[in-house]
Amino acid sequence: MVRTEDIFETNRMIAENKLDVRTITMGLSLRDCSHPDLGIFCTNVYDKVTRSACDLVRTGEAIEADFGVPIVNKRIAVTPIAIAADACRTDSYVAVAQTLDRAAKEVGVNFIGGFSALVESGMTKGDRTLISSIPEALASTEHVCASVNVGSTKAGINMDCVREMGEIIKKTASLTADRDAIGCAKLVVFANAVENNPFMAGAFHGVSEGECVIHVGVSGPGVVKRALELVGGKSFDIVSETIKRTAFKITRVGQLVAQEAASRLGVQLGIIDLSLAPTPFVGDSVAHILEEMGLESCGAPGTTAALALLNDAVKKGGQMAALHVGGLSGAFIPVSEDIGMINAINCGSLTLEKLEAMTCVCSVGLDMIAVPGDTSAATLSGIIADEAAIGMINNKTTAARLIPVPNKKVGDVVEFGGLLGHSPIVAVNRFGNDAFIARGGHIPAPIRSLTN
Repeated sequence: MVRTEDIFETNRMIAENKLDVRTITMGLSLRDCSHPDLGIFCTNVYDKVTRSACDLVRTGEAIEADFGVPIVNKRIAVTPIAIAADACRTDSYVAVAQTLDRAAKEVGVNFIGGFSALVESGMTKGDRTLISSIPEALASTEHVCASVNVGSTKAGINMDCVREMGEIIKKTASLTADRDAIGCAKLVVFANAVENNPFMAGAFHGVSEGECVIHVGVSGPGVVKRALELVGGKSFDIVSETIKRTAFKITRVGQLVAQEAASRLGVQLGIIDLSLAPTPFVGDSVAHILEEMGLESCGAPGTTAALALLNDAVKKGGQMAALHVGGLSGAFIPVSEDIGMINAINCGSLTLEKLEAMTCVCSVGLDMIAVPGDTSAATLSGIIADEAAIGMINNKTTAARLIPVPNKKVGDVVEFGGLLGHSPIVAVNRFGNDAFIARGGHIPAPIRSLTN
């Protein structure tokens, strides 16, 4: 039974603490669009996306109005294009990206994910075509997001692709230099990528998913911070319990929205992703949650432990509140999208190395980090390899979304706008690793992969 006090509490969380449904994401299979002729494939893709998602935005807006819950984004994730377009006789998938972009504009979503390849074990012709197309595809589109999975606990790390992704990121930055390398903000490199992630830039529709599925991502860093303000000075046992209870309440809002969206659209209900995804706005910061636990500034000794507690408690609370919790549920630490992280970088308490340590215990990894424009491709590849290793060994999802901004150096600030925020240029280790990256090959899967 819904209690009056529960309704009032939810209203307060929305009005005062920035609780929102960050995204309704429609996962859509494109496997039936396959055709050897690129033009016919693109037509099939456009027709299916516009037909299947024609009511997505309208439905989201109607639910927002009916329940008073802000729904910030409406998005689409499709079958990895390297798989869906593999039959096409072509050496470029740029036309496919442009088709996805036109379809996204037609139905009114803000992003469409799935310009993706899964290459942890090796690369097919379609994978190679997809990866080589990424720079031009992201430079010539507005709404398309790309991702590449280079490693997993089961398969190890494809170091040939890791090496190539450093070069791809540099080329993408160059082609979008006039927009502060915005193309790189739409590209993420994964290890252990999940198939039902509703958050961009890494969303794609997994091959084991149904024909059409609705996933919902909920976010409420401000709500969690407010709850911790009420237990100031209490033990970590109380802190954990408070976060769990708060996460439960937040997730219930997402479950309601997800059920309504799936029902109204007549499609399968997917997962609820409770990820504390921050925004650049005051009152919506994961870093501030960590500081509320007693840290002078995010990055101080104890930060990784605080983040571990937060991530675990969020998962535990959310698990009890939804039919299916999935995606990347936990806490995100994107630098440019979190005002607390930005402040910590600026005051010197937070460094790239500390962020890497924090990724061992958070939901994803090094996210939305702007680095000097002269950072080498090998250095970028090395950072990606480090993140992939963390994911592989710890059997968790990790990722790197790195943005080498041309003509920018440490001390400069880059403005991405909107939810992508702004970021100081973060210093990177300047010691060389060219010979390491040049080796290529495969880092074998760890012994823990032998679980059968």
